[in-house]
Amino acid sequence: MPALHHPLVDPTSKSRGKPVTTDPILIATGVAKHYGAVAALRDASLSVLPGEVHALMGANGAGKSTLVKILTGAVRPSAGSIRIRGREHTVRSPAEARRAGLVSVYQEPSLIPDLDVLANLRLTDTPVEPFRAFVEELGVPDLDLSETARDIPLAVLRVLDLARALAIEPDVLLLDEMTAALPANLAERVLDVVKRQSRSGRSVIFISHRFIEIQALCDRATILRDGETVGVVDIVPRIEERIVELMLGAKVEKTRIRAAATTGASPIAAGPARLAVRHLQVGTKLNDVSFDLANGEVAGVVALEGQGQDELFAVLSGSIRPSGGEVLVDGARVAFAHPADAIQAGIAYVPGDRSEALLGHRSVRENIALPFSARLRNWGPIDMRREQQTVLKAIERLQIDTRAQREVQRLSGGNQQKVTIARWVAAGARTILCFDPTRGIDVGTKRQIYQLMRELAGQGHSVLYYTSELEEVQLVCDRAIVIFGGRVVDVLPVALADEAALTRAAYGLPRDAAPAGVLAGTQDGAAAP
Repeated sequence: MPALHHPLVDPTSKSRGKPVTTDPILIATGVAKHYGAVAALRDASLSVLPGEVHALMGANGAGKSTLVKILTGAVRPSAGSIRIRGREHTVRSPAEARRAGLVSVYQEPSLIPDLDVLANLRLTDTPVEPFRAFVEELGVPDLDLSETARDIPLAVLRVLDLARALAIEPDVLLLDEMTAALPANLAERVLDVVKRQSRSGRSVIFISHRFIEIQALCDRATILRDGETVGVVDIVPRIEERIVELMLGAKVEKTRIRAAATTGASPIAAGPARLAVRHLQVGTKLNDVSFDLANGEVAGVVALEGQGQDELFAVLSGSIRPSGGEVLVDGARVAFAHPADAIQAGIAYVPGDRSEALLGHRSVRENIALPFSARLRNWGPIDMRREQQTVLKAIERLQIDTRAQREVQRLSGGNQQKVTIARWVAAGARTILCFDPTRGIDVGTKRQIYQLMRELAGQGHSVLYYTSELEEVQLVCDRAIVIFGGRVVDVLPVALADEAALTRAAYGLPRDAAPAGVLAGTQDGAAAP
């Protein structure tokens, strides 16, 4: 059989000094997937070489996750062919994919919530000892296998999913936004493991919206747009702009989204803070946390995993009660016994996990209109005309793609997040708590959300914005509040809040001292071997 190669890339090229063979381990050609009238994939192709870390990139809705699910048997394709080691395969289930050497770690945790870790391992015939070894290598020591998956934090669940996949020793490992929910310290360990997989001759398909990770790890990238493969590029310095052009179909200029420069937002208003936190305490998780959130301000919260940010947002959104301190809204002390109390006070919570906030089987209209029907005073006949006008205005304002609006779960991750934000914008919330709202969202949609945050601030709304992506702070925030060990350790004006300064502060170090290799993917010279 003649050697096979991807039609959009030169098979004789070299990436990162590695000789590139003309015999791919995996080839997907003309893959399509239709859900009724909605085309999740139209004509996707992918070619992966042995020992290669291959990026799969594209805007939300481009079809990346659908292609991964087809490759691993979770979804059946409508058309196309898949070849593994030169032989055509029809992958009917994840079990068949595993036997063929393909294993995926999906964007959302795949462990069954009501089973303990050991039971989840048995479901996939995962060997326990290799799993334990990878879990420790990935930074989670002393794991209790009898712990129920539901009780395990999201970041740890992601690590367990990866360890389970690695323990099976796949020939091709598919990672869908693996580091999106991880703090920098765990992300570093994941990237190290990916490098070692490549060195050992195993291939990795790597989906990420973080260009620093793509540059650090990947040899080549396949770019999807609107369900089609539009190009394959070698990962070389300054390739980011070309990738963005391919992803979005138009040249995108580099801009920093700042209030005065792009939205005409007015300066932060003087007077009482919209939201004030005073000496807040939550057990041992938060210790004497104090800060103000002004009218018209977007304040960023920066912290590594488990430093108290989850508890802070849980208190402010009414999910848990503090053990000490106080919260003031417009100068008046408040005590929330339930999230409904926070909503009544004009505080809305937008979680990073979109499934927590949305009714997946309901329409876009129903999801956005939910707060109106939830109010007791509104019970009775619904003013459908008024509701529709409000919803359509929010959809237009946030540029939500509603081609699949019968069920919000059919929207891309970016559009789902827009629906979540649109709900509270339409409901008139005055303070919005955004917890990692752009996690797993493409660069184009991220910019739209940044712009929306600045517009809301310009209209007098207040936004508390936690992000796991440090570069976002200077793109959207007015200042950064850094939490370490449950305490506020630094507050930086946006001009000083670059990634280096935020990383040092997040690790509890002084601003003028930088630890070695703390940025995910930057150790060892920030390049794959």
